Amino acid sequence: MSSWAIVALVGIIVIGLVEFAKTRAGIVKDKHGNEQFAPRDNGQSDAELEAARRELSELRERVKVLERIATDSNTGEAREQARIAAEIEALRGLPAARQEKSE
Repeated sequence: MSSWAIVALVGIIVIGLVEFAKTRAGIVKDKHGNEQFAPRDNGQSDAELEAARRELSELRERVKVLERIATDSNTGEAREQARIAAEIEALRGLPAARQEKSE
């Protein structure tokens, strides 16, 4: 086989692979030769799509809240507030007469 035949064979294989990939991706040519994505109707209605979008936005809000909780509880100020709250709760457990002595 000559070297030009090998080049032609490789070219044909590459063109075939490119066309196969376009077909799998849903790219078709219209009557003018322009490539477009083929319209797909996989059974999803507009209502289902809108519900999925709403759920996605709700989940994003939840993630924001969880990120805020995770970062806010690790700050020095948050630790100080937790220490003070624990100290107040500990003092509430003491008898009233004993609290007056410590003041």
